[in-house]
Amino acid sequence: MLRIGDEAVVEVTGLRNPCRQIDGFRRGLLKQVVGRDAEGHVRYRAGVMGVVRMGGVVRAGDAISVELPDGPHRALERV
Repeated sequence: MLRIGDEAVVEVTGLRNPCRQIDGFRRGLLKQVVGRDAEGHVRYRAGVMGVVRMGGVVRAGDAISVELPDGPHRALERV
């Protein structure tokens, strides 16, 4: 669970490769989160899916805290 700012809560539900839609938020953003390593393999620097559990105002610079679920933990799967 991610708590963002004073109110917002997002539950991370899976991993996702960023796609072209991310440029709809800010042009050129996809290029910033997808790159290639020294061997030429594609590497993703971002990509998760989540469910908003509680909405709220989120501003640049807001604190984000992470709350792990009760164990046992399992790795997220690609969606």
